[in-house]
Amino acid sequence: MFCKSLTKYNRRKTNAVNVGDIPLGGNNPIRVQSMINVATMDMDAATLQCDKIAKAGAHYVRAAVQGISEATAMKIIKLKLAKRKKNIPLIADVHFNRNAAKIAALYVEKVRINPGNFIDRKTDKILNIHEYRAELKRLRDEFVPLICICKQNKTVLRIGVNHGSLSERIMNRYGDSPKGMVESAMEFLRICKDENFTDVVVSMKSSNTRVMIYAYRLLVEKMNAEAMDFPLHIGVTETGDGMDARIKSAVGIGTLLADGLGDTVRVSLTEAPENEIPVAKILISYFKTRKNHNHIPDIDAHNYFPYGYHQRKTKASSIFGGKNKIAVVADLSHVNTVYDRDFEDLGFVKNGKKWEQTPNSPDVVYTGSSLLDAATQGITILSDEMENLVHCNISCFDSNFFDRINQNPQNILMLETDNTNAVAELRACFLMLENANVKNPVIIRRIYTDTGMESLQIKAACDFGALLTDGFGDAVCLQNSNIESKHLTKICFSILQAARVRFSKAEFIACPSCGRTLFDIQKTLTEIKNKTSHLAHLKIAVMGCIINGTGEMADADYGYVGAGTEKISLYKSKQLVKRNIPQENAVDELVALIKENGQWMEK
Repeated sequence: MFCKSLTKYNRRKTNAVNVGDIPLGGNNPIRVQSMINVATMDMDAATLQCDKIAKAGAHYVRAAVQGISEATAMKIIKLKLAKRKKNIPLIADVHFNRNAAKIAALYVEKVRINPGNFIDRKTDKILNIHEYRAELKRLRDEFVPLICICKQNKTVLRIGVNHGSLSERIMNRYGDSPKGMVESAMEFLRICKDENFTDVVVSMKSSNTRVMIYAYRLLVEKMNAEAMDFPLHIGVTETGDGMDARIKSAVGIGTLLADGLGDTVRVSLTEAPENEIPVAKILISYFKTRKNHNHIPDIDAHNYFPYGYHQRKTKASSIFGGKNKIAVVADLSHVNTVYDRDFEDLGFVKNGKKWEQTPNSPDVVYTGSSLLDAATQGITILSDEMENLVHCNISCFDSNFFDRINQNPQNILMLETDNTNAVAELRACFLMLENANVKNPVIIRRIYTDTGMESLQIKAACDFGALLTDGFGDAVCLQNSNIESKHLTKICFSILQAARVRFSKAEFIACPSCGRTLFDIQKTLTEIKNKTSHLAHLKIAVMGCIINGTGEMADADYGYVGAGTEKISLYKSKQLVKRNIPQENAVDELVALIKENGQWMEK
C-alpha cells in the first residue's frame, strides 16, 4: 500500500536531504518553493524576483537553465542575492542539456533533471530486452558523472518526471501512463541507490490530477518494495490562474498530503510567482493538525483500488447515483426562510411559476426542514422531512444500520464528519458501505467556517477532491454561513471539474511560465479565457514553450504553444496546425481554428 494506514494519519518516513541550510524530508516541516518566470540571463530581474519569492515565505526558488550560459548565470544570481542578505537556496531546472546540469551543480544547492529528456533517443519501436538494457547502460554512463559532481559539491538532485515528456523507450513500453511515469523515475533512482547517492528528491507531475495522484501512489509503493525512502516534491502542473487553479492544485496536492505523502510543495499558477506561496502554506497548514485526529477504526480495504479511477456503483434514487452525473447540492438548511432571491442567487431563472436550471445553478437545493413544493418550483429539493434522506456518520455504521438502509433502495445517505482527518474517516465509511454491499447513493456534506474564499476553496478541494478521485460520492454539498451560497456552488463545480468527474466549463491547461517563455502568458491566458470560457465542451492548453507543452496538452482539444520570441504554434489535439504565428494574431487565429472545426458556440 502507498501509505502506512488508511485510517491513521502518518507522514511517510523519508530520507532527509540538505538543500543548502534548509533540509527537507525526514522529520523536517514540509517545505515550499516557487520558480522565477523571467529570463535567467536577465540576472538583475532574476535576483529581484528571487528576493520577492523569498520575502513571500518560500524556502527554495528555481530558475530555468537552458544551457551553459544560464548555468553560469546562477552563480552570479547567488552572489547578487548574498549582497541583499538573502540566503535562499537556488534550484536549476534543466531539460535536455546534461552539460548544463553538470555546470549548475557546481553553483546551486539543487538541480532538477527530467528523466524523459536526459538521454532520450527517438524510436518508434518497442525495444527488446537486450536493446532496453543497452539503453539503460547508456543512461548509467551519462548519469553517473552528474551524480559524482553532486556528491562532491553536496548538491541535491531532483528526478522530476513530467507526464508530458516521457522518454520514447518508456512511451513505447508503457504509454503515457502513471506506470510509465513511475518506471521513468525508477530507472534513475536505481542508479542513485547503486551509487549510494541519497541526496535525491523525486516528483511525478501532471496537469491531470488523477494521473498525478495515481503516479505518486504507485511510485511510493514501488519505492517501498525496493527499500527506497527518497523524499517527494509534489505539485500539479499547468493549473492556470484564479479559483480553478487553486482548486485544481488542492485536489492533487491535498489528496497526497492527506495520506502523509509530500516533503516539499510547489503550487504552479499562471500568476506572479510570489502568489503561489500563500496557497502552498494554506495547504500545508491544513494538515498540521491531522496527527492527533479522533480514532478511526481499521477497515477491510480489499475493495479499495487507489491506482486508477473506478466510480462506486450505486442504484439511482431521484437524480442521485446510478448513471446520473455527480450532483452539486446547494445547502440552504441554515436559512430560516427561502425566498425567490435565494434561488436567483444560486443561478436559477424563473419562467412563470417554474424555476429553470442554468449551467451555473446547482442540481439540488437542500433546505433542511423548510417546506417547499418542488413540483411547482421546478427545482429538485431535499429536506429533512423526506423519509428517504438519511443523515449519517461513521458512528451510525453497524450491521443494523446497513440492513435498514438496504431495505429501501430509494434511501439517500447524507454523509458527514467532524473528524479533523475528514478524508480518512469518510473514505472508511465508503469502504464499509462497499463491504456491506450497500448500493444507495451518497451525498458528501462538509461544513466549514472560513471567512476567506481562498482558504475555503483549498480546504474543500482537499476533502472533496480526494474522495471523488477515489470514485466515492454521488453528490457534494458544501456549507459555510460566512460565504454566499452562489460562491459555494461555483466552488463545488470547480472541484468536480478538477477531480475530472464532471465538466461544466472550458478546461484551461496553462503553465506558470518560466525563463523559457518568450511571450506574456498571463495576459494571453486572460485574453483566451475571456473569448473561450463559455465553450464548456473544450479543453484548451496555453503553454509557454514546447519543453513539456505538447505532452502536457495531450488530452487538450486545442493548444496555444510558444514557439519562439513572440511566436506561437497552434495545435488541434496533438496535431500541429499552424506554426510560428505572430503573437498579436495568435488568439484570433485560435478562435478561427475552433470555428473551422465546427466547435464554436456564441456566448
